[in-house]
Amino acid sequence: MDLVTLQGWLDNLSFAVLFLTMLVYWAGVAFRQTTVLPALGTGGMAIANLTIAALLVARWIEGGYFPLSNLYESLFFVAWGLTAVHLVAERMSCSPLVGAATSPLAMGITAFAALSLPDTMQVSEPLVPALKSNWLMMHVSVMLISYAALMVGSLLAIAFLVVTRGQVVELRGSSVGTGGFRDGKLRRAEAVAPTLATATAEVGDGGTAVLQAIAADAQTPTKLSPQRLTLADTLDNISYRIIGLGFPLLTIGIISGAVWANEAWGSYWSWDPKETWALITWLVFAAYLHARITKGWQGRRPALLAASGFIVVWVCYLGVNILGKGLHSYGWFF
Repeated sequence: MDLVTLQGWLDNLSFAVLFLTMLVYWAGVAFRQTTVLPALGTGGMAIANLTIAALLVARWIEGGYFPLSNLYESLFFVAWGLTAVHLVAERMSCSPLVGAATSPLAMGITAFAALSLPDTMQVSEPLVPALKSNWLMMHVSVMLISYAALMVGSLLAIAFLVVTRGQVVELRGSSVGTGGFRDGKLRRAEAVAPTLATATAEVGDGGTAVLQAIAADAQTPTKLSPQRLTLADTLDNISYRIIGLGFPLLTIGIISGAVWANEAWGSYWSWDPKETWALITWLVFAAYLHARITKGWQGRRPALLAASGFIVVWVCYLGVNILGKGLHSYGWFF
């Protein structure tokens, strides 16, 4: 079997494994009393990770360069990064909900790469002169791994929003700051409490019971069940940690890209669409980490910021590459 045939088998096998793994994770969420399904899901993600790694190695041997030169290779590298980061996140959380959130994304990426891309974009071709540099491995691989980590962190933030929808959240705390953001009616309680003594003095003893009842209602929000609260706290914490892993990688990738650009084109920054959106992505997740570390935000508000980052990452990674006209364009649609 030659390398080209092997690659065809491996990309289809990775898709099939991820598709079955997604179904296993979803079944594990639906039937939580079953302990074997999460283990099968973890095994499936590990097999998919190894299968994609074997595909990339085969491409490396065939082309003679690190396989990051076209959209097909880039997508499979991101899928490999997603499965790797997933295994780290799942080990930290031990919840099948992590796999239920991440496996559809990894499966969708492999399906798009293997089944939707034109055959001309799946063929390994010689590198263009601009890519014949040691910076190819350094810059592109770090950027794609950062995308994978930020996607996983953002997906877990979205899962947190789903778990806590319409509910008040009091987390034990996974931020460094002391600001301590709390959602919902707790803020209303804090607004009521300072005025309680003054209002009592004005209405006399007869109105005290009424005012105390109002304050008690404000201080007794509808809380999550203990199980959902534990799950929400875990998702919030793991999302924070995974984004904290992806952000420095994104920073290193942007810096290395600027150095490479200066070597190749004589300018560190040219406001190419890809560079612009990389900066926007950096600012979004910098704001998220700043809010959590410095301001002490917790709960749904920082999760909403991280969820918006999921869209920004996709625009940065795929949107400007396919639709934009610039130095990083893959030139499929335009």
